[in-house]
Amino acid sequence: MDPLKHTFGPVPSRRLGQSLGIDPIPSKTCNWNCAYCQLGRSIPLCHERREYFPLQEILADLDQSLEKHAAAAIDWITIVGSGEPTLYEPLDQLVGGIRTRSNLPLAVITNGSMLYLPAVREALLQTDLVMPSLDAGTAGLYKRLNRPHPQATFARLMEGMVHFRRDYTGEIWLEVMLVAGCNDTESALQEIAARIHEIRPDKVHLNLPVRPPAEEWVTSPGPESVERAMRILGNAAVIVPPAAGEFSLDAEDLIETLLTIVMRHPMSEIELVQTLRNRGLEPEKILPQLEKNPRLQVVERNGQRFWTAGTAHFPEPKP
Repeated sequence: MDPLKHTFGPVPSRRLGQSLGIDPIPSKTCNWNCAYCQLGRSIPLCHERREYFPLQEILADLDQSLEKHAAAAIDWITIVGSGEPTLYEPLDQLVGGIRTRSNLPLAVITNGSMLYLPAVREALLQTDLVMPSLDAGTAGLYKRLNRPHPQATFARLMEGMVHFRRDYTGEIWLEVMLVAGCNDTESALQEIAARIHEIRPDKVHLNLPVRPPAEEWVTSPGPESVERAMRILGNAAVIVPPAAGEFSLDAEDLIETLLTIVMRHPMSEIELVQTLRNRGLEPEKILPQLEKNPRLQVVERNGQRFWTAGTAHFPEPKP
């Protein structure tokens, strides 16, 4: 059976255990161009909501995935695009279709930028968990770090999340990506804390750019900065631990299966080698095959090698 186009995993999620992912949009279809994005630069930015793939095609993939994997092997079903999933216009029908097929908890990972639209908020009311992002407390820092489409303004981001919180009965886990020298200063964190107070999420997760960032200048802050963030953002802020669990590599075509994963979830070479060995496979035979595949590329960041999609836009490291 060929690997599926719109579902992937289960993959180990830092927050959701073993997550069966649903990707309803083409790679890097996004209205943000985050400096830390593990999928590279968004070229071009996109703010248009439409049915990028037929709804029934996505749901057919989900049917196959649910038939293939025992429910006990999946902790969450997660709508998570290789870009911004709320740009998928029939989002309400996608969520409804998932609900009729499974009783597993349903999460949506989003940048939160489209929550100012009533149709997006209405669609997400049917979910159990929404995980939006807030990396800045001011419009200026938002533009520097998230580099949004002109229509995805900071005012709209805040308006949408505050409004959604009023209506939503599920959990909201807000993610703050800390970038050294950017949003980890005392003043930047105080500004983020003020916005968190307005949004009133159930949890605040601090995250660090451990995957290959789009821009070379992005690095993780040191322990002192992380401690400062914990102090300022309050007791609800927690550091998201490294991913645990195993990737699902049980398709007949191993290379194709790996491609479906790293297109959305870049893997460090250390992680990839260990995953192969856990399956009783020989990395020294498989890695040369992957290196020849134009659909893959290796990106080096901070002394580590990461495997990601060949179409991803990563600037070359400076000599």
